Amino acid sequence: MHSSRPYIARALYQWLLDNELTPYIVVDAEQEGVEVPRQFVQNGQIVLNMGVTAIRDLSMENEAIAFSARFGGEPMQLMVPMEALIAIYARENGVGMVFGHEPVMPDTGHDETEAVQEDETSGPTLASVDESEECKTTDSEQEGEAPKKGRPSLRVVK
Repeated sequence: MHSSRPYIARALYQWLLDNELTPYIVVDAEQEGVEVPRQFVQNGQIVLNMGVTAIRDLSMENEAIAFSARFGGEPMQLMVPMEALIAIYARENGVGMVFGHEPVMPDTGHDETEAVQEDETSGPTLASVDESEECKTTDSEQEGEAPKKGRPSLRVVK
């Protein structure tokens, strides 16, 4: 299963722009693959202005956020892997979202079509039930009372 982080980040970014707010992101600069100006990193993190007037060539893909920006007048290409994205928020009012650690979904090692085929051959099967084994409602259940203790049963509510 894919991480929800890039989808949520893109949606929040667009939502902030639509509301004429300035998107900022907080990045874990210690993560592998992060390319940011190290002189602005504090406590292992950096806050980056993602406003449309501050950046160029923005690409928000599932794997990373990439864009160009100027720091001290010098252009720089930045790369933020999605795992390093800590938060996205509006500079003006702080509205946004902090991302937690997502659980890693185990990779089964084969694609979904193989899993479906596997389930069809070794999965659960249907069998008929004898009439004597079917659940029957009692008179008290039909009148809306709770069933008496014993075998569990289903009650049809209309």
